Amino acid sequence: MHRLVSLLLASLLVSLVAVPAFAQSAQVARGDALERVLEDASSMAPLRTVVVARDGVLVAERAYRGASTTRPANIKSASKTVMSALVGIAIERGLLEGVDQPIAPLLADRLPRDPDPRLAQITIGHLLSMQAGLQSTSGRGYGRWVAQPDWVRAALAQPFVDAPGGGMIYSTGSTHLLSAVLARVGGKPVRTLAQEWLGPQAGFAIASWDTDPQGLHFGGNQMAMTPRALLAFGELYRNHGRAASGAQLVPASWIAQSWVPRTRSIHTGDGYGYGWFVRQIGGHDVRFAWGHGGQMLYIVPSLNLTVAMTSDETTVAGTGHLVDLHRLMARIIQSQSG
Repeated sequence: MHRLVSLLLASLLVSLVAVPAFAQSAQVARGDALERVLEDASSMAPLRTVVVARDGVLVAERAYRGASTTRPANIKSASKTVMSALVGIAIERGLLEGVDQPIAPLLADRLPRDPDPRLAQITIGHLLSMQAGLQSTSGRGYGRWVAQPDWVRAALAQPFVDAPGGGMIYSTGSTHLLSAVLARVGGKPVRTLAQEWLGPQAGFAIASWDTDPQGLHFGGNQMAMTPRALLAFGELYRNHGRAASGAQLVPASWIAQSWVPRTRSIHTGDGYGYGWFVRQIGGHDVRFAWGHGGQMLYIVPSLNLTVAMTSDETTVAGTGHLVDLHRLMARIIQSQSG
């Protein structure tokens, strides 16, 4: 009897020791696999940095071709995702009524003299999901738009090419209108609001942010962050809006809303929510922010994985670099799935 009890106790002790050892071995294997992936990524000419966090812990970072993970990079349209967070916070604080609130009364003094009646139907949610119906101010329309003396007026004066709430029309003018709305209801420059509302997240900071001719911060472009700061922003979303300190900065309900696809890109077929693209990568549901040239922020909730990538911002769309970045992300996911 005593021998049987001794054997059982010995078996239990072995199992208690073996589990942590196995877990540690798996962690080392994942780390080695990830390092090999990041080493191979050096062949991607436009790529500049990759930063990876798992379960809230920085597990790898790599910089290529003289870049640095602590030097600010222009995250381009990934700033639209930051704008979405600010809108969600403004709603939670009662500064905005919600996503169904019409924007025309908030920007009444910037409307055209003889406004199209459909402007009254555009809501905060339509701007967030790129469903305003207005002609795009991105792509071929971008240069003409930013050459105007008043970008807000020019965005509101675009002709309608679809009904509000219709198909996705990717347009930086839409998120610039959100910047105008936030500055008005918040009573401060939008960069100041961002630092006050998101600044408590450890590591988050906006290094610089261009403004329009009226001094309004550019709602959907020209925001500079270090790759580590971009990762810190992603970690805030990965952690359901809670900062590393435990403070709730972004409402968890807003994050859930933002990740629900409301329309679809005609170029990639990816779903689009409130400032976030949605697609499957490596067999997992992934939410990502995307800036011109390959400025990326990926979140894989099922793996508690957050990845920030920056690239040469002059990389031309259509070169296949975005596809390469998604493939790199698939390999990162594979390295962490074991």
